[in-house]
Amino acid sequence: MKAATLKEGSERSCVLTRAVKAPDDLIRFVAGPDGTLVPDLRRKLPGRGVWASLSRKAVTEAIRRKAFERSLKTKVAVPADLPEMIDALMLRDVQQALSMANKAGLVVAGFGKVEALIETGRCLAVIAASDGAEDGKRKIGQAIRRAEAARESEGLKVRRLPVVTIFAAADLELALGRAHVIHAALAPGPAAEGVLSRWRRLVRYRTDDTAASDQNEPEDTTEPAGPNAE
Repeated sequence: MKAATLKEGSERSCVLTRAVKAPDDLIRFVAGPDGTLVPDLRRKLPGRGVWASLSRKAVTEAIRRKAFERSLKTKVAVPADLPEMIDALMLRDVQQALSMANKAGLVVAGFGKVEALIETGRCLAVIAASDGAEDGKRKIGQAIRRAEAARESEGLKVRRLPVVTIFAAADLELALGRAHVIHAALAPGPAAEGVLSRWRRLVRYRTDDTAASDQNEPEDTTEPAGPNAE
């Protein structure tokens, strides 16, 4: 079968609500060779695709209503843990992107280096281990506020700095290939933007944010017709 392709600007509809959205606001699914429904996060798998809103709640409800089976018009096995599977795949996607950004030299680790990058005004995002000490999180917050205040005093535009908290320390160590990582930060660059793009999608999935938006950058949401199928 030929791999799926999407034209720029094309739209699809949610298998649950039939709302027409851009692909970035949806998740694509296909039936695998064994007849099991597979999430296609990169939108490249072959076969007829169906789409659901970028929302764990929407996927869960689509399973309950058997919307995937009706739309595909074929018998398909839908894993009961599909919402959790998608979450795990998206988390791994962010972790892999972070590893690539690190190889590109766009990641610094360690409280001192993170604080220094924040002070330069060139910090794209801060990454804090979810299981790190509360005192460390407080100090990072203070460093961010000091940098914002300094820019304001100079009459410069203040950009709210994203704080990514989806990783445990062990996940950060694995992604960065170094031990004892509690704080890290991203410097500007395409690979770092890729980390944030994937992170935002995961946060939107978890928080059931079915509308296209650029959140806080959050601290860490019957058969369709028309554009739903391909």
